[in-house]
Amino acid sequence: MSDLYFGTDLFGEFDRLQRQMASLFGGFPSSIRSGRFGAFPQVNIGSTDDSIEVVAFAPGVDPKNLDVSIDKGLLTISGERQTAQPDAASDDARTYAQERFVGAFRRVIELPQHADPDKVTAQYSNGCLTVSIGKRETSKPRAITVQ
Repeated sequence: MSDLYFGTDLFGEFDRLQRQMASLFGGFPSSIRSGRFGAFPQVNIGSTDDSIEVVAFAPGVDPKNLDVSIDKGLLTISGERQTAQPDAASDDARTYAQERFVGAFRRVIELPQHADPDKVTAQYSNGCLTVSIGKRETSKPRAITVQ
């Protein structure tokens, strides 16, 4: 079928056009610091005077299936999200659309030089994994007394 063909299903044609546009432009990050579009889990990264805060939005993931590690300045978050459908219904059920991500995932985040890998805590609550990485003492702001 030609890309210029317009049938009688106008909403179907808009859906097709949206998918074509997403395939053309959806794979590029919106800025040099942002991740790939559609990556799972999505993350927010921020900092305080004492720590670097990474929040990964991973609802529906069993905390036992999460793995968080730091090696050579890279924070790695990996795990697996199981399907939300019960197994008994899977034989008769047919899926026509599935927008929820299911399966194994892995995100790697490069940490700044002043991150201290010895001061890391991780907590999973309400579908959010919060990883707090302490800063080295030399990178913290300090007041200088004027003499």
